[in-house]
Amino acid sequence: MTKRCFHPCRRFTPRLLVAAFACIAPLIAHAGAQVEEALAPSVASGLSRAVADNPAPRDYAERPDVRMWIAQMSPKLASRFPDGGARAQFLATVHYEATRAGLDPQLVLGVIHHESNFRKYAISSADARGYMQVMPFWVRLIGTADQNLFQLRTNLRYGCTILRHYLDVENGDLYRALGRYNGSVGQADYPTAVMAAMKRYQSGGVDAVQTSALLAH
Repeated sequence: MTKRCFHPCRRFTPRLLVAAFACIAPLIAHAGAQVEEALAPSVASGLSRAVADNPAPRDYAERPDVRMWIAQMSPKLASRFPDGGARAQFLATVHYEATRAGLDPQLVLGVIHHESNFRKYAISSADARGYMQVMPFWVRLIGTADQNLFQLRTNLRYGCTILRHYLDVENGDLYRALGRYNGSVGQADYPTAVMAAMKRYQSGGVDAVQTSALLAH
């Protein structure tokens, strides 16, 4: 009969090593890198005002259109945010920051889906951070040292402001703006992937009964 070996090193089998790595891997994102560019003083000043902390009104999530949107999106993110309160807060913040920047909230969800897979503390190999994978150099260019890119509202405010800036630079060309956001302007892979992800979150995917039930809570 073969004797079993109980050497301490034997306990770390390949299967256990894979499982251990899987616990770490979700924090790693594979987003591209926004390119640092010189900003005209007037542009930098405008972006600085845009990222200044200005929280949503207290009753924002209770506004009929916002409440309906949250109810429609909530089931789509149930697996990402099992806690209903955290999910509603996340969606209300997405809606507020997206509309504040003149962006479609579904587009912002598509960016988050592709950039970080909804991981708050995701960090890319290029050091982009958080839900929308914002590069830290933006804080130096237009922000203040106390702003934390892993904080929900701060990350979304920066991400939405940057994407809006790129849209303005590209005269409304979403594909090129998304390419700039990812550091791959002129290439189709990233904008195509984001637009595909955006379609997952289009409104209307929840039936009326389910929406009514969500609104009742």
